[in-house]
Amino acid sequence: MNALTNDLFQSSLQCPCGGSHLPVDHWKYTEGMPQNPVDLVDDLIKMGLYRADVLSLAHCLTGAEFRKELVLLQASGGSPIRRQFCEELIKEAGGFESAFTAAFGPHAAEFFENTIKRGSYSRREFMKRVVASAVLVGMASCASQQKPEAESSRTAAGGANLEKKDLTIGFIPITCATPIVMSEPLGFYEKYGLKVTLKKMPNWAAVRDSAIAGELDAYHMLSPMPISITMGLGSAACPIKLASIENINGQAITVALKHKDTVKEAKDFKGFKIGVPFPFSMHNLLIRYYLAAGGLDPDKDVQISPVPPPDSVAKMTAGELDAMLMPDPFNQRAVFEKVGYIHMLSKDLWDGHPCCAFAASQAWIDANPNTFRAVNKAIIAAAAYASKAENRPKVAEALIERKYLNQPLPVVQAVLTGTFENGLGETLNAPGRIGFDPYPWKSFAKWIASQLVRWDLMPADEAKYDQIANDIFMTELAAELQKEVGQTPPTDVARIEKLKFDTFDPANPAAYVDAQVKKFNV
Repeated sequence: MNALTNDLFQSSLQCPCGGSHLPVDHWKYTEGMPQNPVDLVDDLIKMGLYRADVLSLAHCLTGAEFRKELVLLQASGGSPIRRQFCEELIKEAGGFESAFTAAFGPHAAEFFENTIKRGSYSRREFMKRVVASAVLVGMASCASQQKPEAESSRTAAGGANLEKKDLTIGFIPITCATPIVMSEPLGFYEKYGLKVTLKKMPNWAAVRDSAIAGELDAYHMLSPMPISITMGLGSAACPIKLASIENINGQAITVALKHKDTVKEAKDFKGFKIGVPFPFSMHNLLIRYYLAAGGLDPDKDVQISPVPPPDSVAKMTAGELDAMLMPDPFNQRAVFEKVGYIHMLSKDLWDGHPCCAFAASQAWIDANPNTFRAVNKAIIAAAAYASKAENRPKVAEALIERKYLNQPLPVVQAVLTGTFENGLGETLNAPGRIGFDPYPWKSFAKWIASQLVRWDLMPADEAKYDQIANDIFMTELAAELQKEVGQTPPTDVARIEKLKFDTFDPANPAAYVDAQVKKFNV
């Protein structure tokens, strides 16, 4: 028997499902398996037959979140022949939902054999293409653990089909920029076929103006900025998309040390000069929220001024600031320099609040759709890496370099670990001082818009909350990319937000503002 004949003989003995057993014995391997598709998936998870990169897709399929057409496009990888085969699998199974049962039920051998006989496929071709069908039906065959070809080509690193590989991204040197910054030294951009140059920007006004002019490819922005720039609030209008959140929490209210004996609560800030990084920032909105709840009018009882974060500690040292709500590491740097103390972490005002974001103009995204997905995916993957406590020391070491944050290692470590000196002789432990969750909740967008209205930074008649959230926050795309890198994003796009002094329902932003004004008289 020659090699070819032997190969054909062996293949004739192999079950068409791909397993090493005989076709007549297939029932032994599938007997007792659930017939309901959802139960089948749960059973296969318990058996360990799923890989992490297939699991999220299978969940989407069983949850009916993907339409048949989208699944076919993904499974076929753009190949008409492979698409035809997938359609035959569905047809033979009696429909899309039945494909799950057909692949593993007691009649699976007959199902596979009939597909081969009716199609113009050799056994060898069938065994190659059944891998693609695994993506379609959301499961591997009895013995096959090969990665689906369509999924592999779609998520593989290496940068195929990128419109542009050399990018320049603007950033402000703060810990909020961690996913964007650390992606360069730790190789996340390179993994997705990109060569990124990070450009340190002097302040947020420079970021805004550069984005409007289209000078760079993408930007580190404060999360309210895509809204303000898109709507032309305080600048010319330019459509900007918020692609993903860079960090949650990560800010603090820091008070000059000379006030340590007199400032205990919000009302004690009366008459203060307070620094925030930009008018359209979470910092400005949160300090106003805090002061108003304490009985002060932020526009009359204090003076709030924009201060570039890198200048904040120097201004406090010079006596030009009594307090500030700034991004880290500058709150901790004020403690390090013995000029200020941390009065309150921003997480104590709203645990899980957004701060900074990765953003790009609509024009750039339209011109570079594949590149945009790749760079956003790299940043989302970096956020997941930075969110793990065991990775924080390595992240801190990467961030402190002169071309990035240019800060002492103990300062950055204190922020990232949450174990820090507060400037009053106390060592505190707040593991959630800063977090890196890339999911852009649409409720974030609506809360931001509501507060822009409250403080006359946005005309009330322009506050079309649903439109703002849906048009500017790319929540659905972020969720899709999170799944592609093995993360599990939320299934909802908005949620009830619980703050220190009230609760925000994204279904009624206007009513929320009215209630705030009525409760606090401002």
